[in-house]
Amino acid sequence: MQDFGAAFGEAFRLVAAFDPDLFEIIALSLRVSLLAVFIAAAVGLPLGATLAVARFPGRGGAVVFFNALMGLPPVVVGLVVYLLFSRAGPLGALGLLYTVTAMIIAQAVLVTPIIAALTRQLIEDMKPEYEEQLRVLGAGPFAMVMTLLWDARYSLLTAVLAGFGRAIAEVGAVIIVGGNINHVTRVMTTAIALETSKGDLALALALGIILVAIALVVNGLVMGLRDTAKRMGYA
Repeated sequence: MQDFGAAFGEAFRLVAAFDPDLFEIIALSLRVSLLAVFIAAAVGLPLGATLAVARFPGRGGAVVFFNALMGLPPVVVGLVVYLLFSRAGPLGALGLLYTVTAMIIAQAVLVTPIIAALTRQLIEDMKPEYEEQLRVLGAGPFAMVMTLLWDARYSLLTAVLAGFGRAIAEVGAVIIVGGNINHVTRVMTTAIALETSKGDLALALALGIILVAIALVVNGLVMGLRDTAKRMGYA
């Protein structure tokens, strides 16, 4: 019990002292996850809205497909990206394996179906309120998609938040394509796994504390923004 107490004490000391190694890992984690979520949102938001608005043969199958991808195993994504960027892979000449770029790509692949599926559900629920008016105004499918995305922008923060939560907590894919290289591709989740296996509980706990704090802060900011938007009549 004393060892655990000492580990917690050292963890809080590392956080309070702004330990350089600790915050290097945190900064890289945020960089990878935020860029991955940005890419996923740029693809997933319009894709999900299009699935909600458009009617085409096979749409039901596409909806089921994206819903199923929400549970895509991270290690499978990591394996696929690894095979693509390995020396023998079709994109091996790019030399991206064991780089931050490969980690961002793997996380974006994981997050995009989550954002797309949640966006489709939200836009589909909103569509009946807008469809008749937009058709009277002569809005085509593209204009309808853009209008619904804009009017649902605050609610869609929930979908983006879900994607960020998946990205920041990801271990399997990033450790496969990033290699968990110190000072190069080591992020919070992979560092926690490594330091725990080494018995360095202080650093693992410090990173865990920061990881939980980030999740709480992001949730608080999104909820605050949505509440403000509702009071102002924007959502």
